[in-house]
Amino acid sequence: MAIHAEGLVAIVIFYLLILFVGIWAAWKNKNSGDGADRSESIMVGGRDIGLFVGGFTMTATWVGGGYINGTAEYVYLPDYGLAWAQAPFGYALSLVVGGLFFAKPMRSRGYVTMLDPFQQLYGKRMGGLLFIPALMGEIFWSAAILSALGATLSVIVDININMSVIISALIAIFYTLVGGLYSVAYTDVVQLFCIFVGLWISVPFAMSNPAVSDISVSAKEAIHQSPWLGKIEPEDKWLWADNFCLLMLGGIPWQVYFQRVLSASSATYAQVLSFIAAFGCLVMAIPSVLIGAIGASTDWNQTSYGSLAPKDRDESDMILPIVLQHLCPPYISFFGLGAVSAAVMSSADSSILSASSMFARNIYQLAFRQSASDNEIVWVMRITIFVFGALATAMALLTGSVYGLWYLSSDLVYVIIFPQLLSVLFVKGTNTYGSVAAYVVGLLLRIGGGEPYLKLPPFIFYPGWVTQERIHHLTGDVEHFVQQRFPFKTVSMVASFLANMAISYLTKYLFESGMLSHKYDFLDAVVSKDSKEIMDKATLVSNHDNIILSEMAPVKQVLGASLAATFTNAEVLSDDGASSSESLHNED
Repeated sequence: MAIHAEGLVAIVIFYLLILFVGIWAAWKNKNSGDGADRSESIMVGGRDIGLFVGGFTMTATWVGGGYINGTAEYVYLPDYGLAWAQAPFGYALSLVVGGLFFAKPMRSRGYVTMLDPFQQLYGKRMGGLLFIPALMGEIFWSAAILSALGATLSVIVDININMSVIISALIAIFYTLVGGLYSVAYTDVVQLFCIFVGLWISVPFAMSNPAVSDISVSAKEAIHQSPWLGKIEPEDKWLWADNFCLLMLGGIPWQVYFQRVLSASSATYAQVLSFIAAFGCLVMAIPSVLIGAIGASTDWNQTSYGSLAPKDRDESDMILPIVLQHLCPPYISFFGLGAVSAAVMSSADSSILSASSMFARNIYQLAFRQSASDNEIVWVMRITIFVFGALATAMALLTGSVYGLWYLSSDLVYVIIFPQLLSVLFVKGTNTYGSVAAYVVGLLLRIGGGEPYLKLPPFIFYPGWVTQERIHHLTGDVEHFVQQRFPFKTVSMVASFLANMAISYLTKYLFESGMLSHKYDFLDAVVSKDSKEIMDKATLVSNHDNIILSEMAPVKQVLGASLAATFTNAEVLSDDGASSSESLHNED
């Protein structure tokens, strides 16, 4: 197998640059969070991420390998086109909605991870259950994009896929281990710059290749394949809307997003960062759309790729690196390759840090060892960064259905976590019983719809379902699967939300009216136990010499204050939920 020396040198230089920036960021901020706040500094960067770095790192949350490769793929695919390339607008609107409604309450209450409000209201066991889909989403996302990186590198540089994936993952894991969110944020600035420059440099060369027709003509007329603008058939409109809602609303309840929100220096900054990133997502998608359009406008018989088009070789998912390789000069394609590598690492490091933050804080510290020292939490984070990184890398190398796993887990984030996030932030009166019911309802309705990518057959056939066939061009195999044209993902999410409210209010009524005995409140979710809460208050302050009367006052949370207080900084949270830290940033 031939190795392209120039490409290898370009990638080595780029990786060394990223590694240098990551280590420099860690060194620059090595004294932040000294003492009791070192773990929080790793998770949320000392809450002092500014607009410039914050805007870049928030944009890089979604502008990753899957984003730029997937956008180009959908524009290129004959049956889809630009009309079905929903990620740019879907994720941009997701950031706008997140900034308008979710960023301010989360940041102003001083939370450290996305799971904090769930555990504060619903308890540590429910927080552990909600951690499962959140963890699956982050790990499978990392695995999917590392898998995409391996395929991309092998197309252009012709090196071993396994080696390229392992080296890329090791670099991302190393600088995340060393510097936490600081390293992730500063490397995101470099990576996003490389993505933008690398792809934009490639576009004019690819567009001017003699084998490429005018993309303005092929947008509306069939030349080498159907027009790349694409269209939405009337029978597919609900499916399109379901997928769009999944991106727009399901893109909010991710720790990678809230890690940036919670690292902002104030709630106002958190909102502004979201709006900046929404614009950044749209801008960064433009070269990917153009590369997809170029691929759809190319007579591949005139190129070094061969007579069969990528879609006929089942290589549509690699249209971006294929365009770089066969329609651009070698030195340009290698620069574009650096851009793709950047995109992958900017997403992989974020997801690995997010997963380890949630585990160290919400599972290890709050569920098992509330007395754990800050240094102990830091070491748990470092170990889990390595473990989760290794797990994502192993899945990328060993699992053929990693994209299917990510599709299903991202659906579960939308169907299970999003309605619960709505409930804890905006609906008064929900409790643990409602949360459990919502979890089960959402899970059953989503899994019941099946997942073709995992060959998971449905056991709920929603209205309008059809049997489709997928032909594998290289082998000639025909695969039949059930396509649900009903917007069952969004319906599952709404049903989960309604189940939470209905069961919460029902259990509250049954217990408070006396229709159910208080002894059956086994989750301690409804019946107020003042003595237990006061005991928790005493436990919280037992290390102090004096316990003042205000500390003995009953608390609103179902959980005792000893647990609830660990979610928020006392000086950050005031009675009305406004942030006193915001007042320190009046310059906003």
